[in-house]
Amino acid sequence: MHIAYAKASIWVKDNSFGKSWRTERMKQFMDLVKPPKKARIIDLGGFPNMWKWFDHDFDITLVNLPGSYTTTGKIGDFTFVEGDATNLSNTFADKSFDIVFSNSVIEHVGNEEKQAAFAAEVRRLGQGYWVQTPSDRWPLEPHSGVLFYWNLPQSVRESLHRSWEKKLPVWTEMVKGTTVISRKQMTELFPDSSLYIERKLLLEKSYAVYRPFPSA
Repeated sequence: MHIAYAKASIWVKDNSFGKSWRTERMKQFMDLVKPPKKARIIDLGGFPNMWKWFDHDFDITLVNLPGSYTTTGKIGDFTFVEGDATNLSNTFADKSFDIVFSNSVIEHVGNEEKQAAFAAEVRRLGQGYWVQTPSDRWPLEPHSGVLFYWNLPQSVRESLHRSWEKKLPVWTEMVKGTTVISRKQMTELFPDSSLYIERKLLLEKSYAVYRPFPSA
C-alpha cells in the first residue's frame, strides 16, 4: 500500500488538485508578502516547477543540499546553489534577497535546534519572507500517508517505519526525518511574522508565517 502511496504522492505534486492547491498557495504568497517587481527571491529547498506556474519577472535562486542538482549556477531563469539552508553565512551576506521563500521544508531540516537555525537564516537573508509547513491537524499526514500519524504513540510510528524500510528505504528515511512543527512553535521561531492558515474541505491543511516586503 505504501509503495503506491509513495509513488502517488510524487505524482500529485505536479498534477490535478495537488497542482491546483499549490497554485492557490502561491497566490496567497503574492497577495500577502507583496514581492516587488523584479524581486530577488531565494527559495530554500525549492525546485523550478512552482515558479513556472504563473507569470513573474523575479530573479529566483534555488538552494538545496549537495547532490540535489545535476548542474549548479545560472541556468535560464534560475540560479541553482547547493548548501545547507540552516547555515548559508559563507554563501550569502545579510539581506542579500528581497524575499525568502520556503514551502514544506522546515519540517525536514532536523531537530528543534536545526529548525531554529533555519528560521534565523530566513530572517537574516531577506527583507520579507514566507515559510510554509503542513499542519499536524490535517487528518492524512502528507509524508507518511497515515491517518492522524502524529497522534500515534512513538512506538507505533517506529513499528511502521520498520515495516516500510525494506521496500522503501529512501522514502522511509524521509518520513523518519520529518519533525512536525506546531503553529505556536512557528510563531515563536518567527516573532516578527503574521500567520496564514490554509484550509481545504473546512480543515486546516497547512500554515505559513510571513513578513511582507517593506513598502517604500
